[in-house]
Amino acid sequence: MTPEDVAALIEESIPDCDATVERARGEHDDDHLRATVVSPAFEGKSLVEQHRMVYDALGDHMTRSVHALELTTRVPEN
Repeated sequence: MTPEDVAALIEESIPDCDATVERARGEHDDDHLRATVVSPAFEGKSLVEQHRMVYDALGDHMTRSVHALELTTRVPEN
């Protein structure tokens, strides 16, 4: 699964989302990724809830296609 595939899955599932996904630096495996996800849907949610939204968007891919995901989530700045 490419970083672009992962970003597309996240953006399809989380409203008004902008996801940037890239290979984690220093990792040689294709399944170690870094993602920054920005969405107003995160407003008022805890960090755990925000991360759960992203993991839910990826579903079974998190156990089959993506081994590790370094995740940053935030609400867009106005």
